[in-house]
Amino acid sequence: MTGQEPTAPLPIVVLLSGGGTNLQAILDRAAAGTLPVEVRAVISNRADARGLERARSAGVPTEVINHRDHPDRAAFDAELARRIDAHEPALVVLAGFMRILTDDFVTRYTGRMLNVHPSLLPRHKGLDTHRRAVEAGDTEHGSSVHFVTPGVDDGPVVVQARVPVQAHDTPGDLEARVRPWEYIILPQAIRLFAEGRLRLEGETVLLDGAPLEAPLPPEATPGEAT
Repeated sequence: MTGQEPTAPLPIVVLLSGGGTNLQAILDRAAAGTLPVEVRAVISNRADARGLERARSAGVPTEVINHRDHPDRAAFDAELARRIDAHEPALVVLAGFMRILTDDFVTRYTGRMLNVHPSLLPRHKGLDTHRRAVEAGDTEHGSSVHFVTPGVDDGPVVVQARVPVQAHDTPGDLEARVRPWEYIILPQAIRLFAEGRLRLEGETVLLDGAPLEAPLPPEATPGEAT
């Protein structure tokens, strides 16, 4: 294999706000031995996030930091950073974390924070991506994994999955078609990082030491993923 083999599973912390299906994809692959990571903690801003139960079922520690308990975004981010750092992760993964992070927080984890976003970035940053794709008349939609930088959904893309938009698709149709690809491309990007093959240098993504000229395609289809 190209790149340096890790001597131990990469310690990661996962942030989420909802159902945790992307977290489940990470946990399943880690348990199967195909993703060399140790999920040290799952942190959510919502106590009712289903993803917390998924983590507990896998024996992963969970924490809740309610953003409403903090006077402003900076105070919330400071507490979030304190909790993350206590677990000493080499990578922070945003897996459906529905909070806009301050520039200071993002800068703290530059080059070691990945996010999965349900659109073909840089198109449709922000929320309601499936509805916006339909309303825009897009012929193609998908999902992207990117390094997080200041600016919402603005970092360089690492892996991208593309799906066609059919003539009569609803936003729900698109979401159902896109979501299974996220379970492939997010673990794929994490694995490349864990293997020492993927890194961010300035604003440039390097894969095996060379600039990544275009986002990588998925390494499998949903039916083939293990």
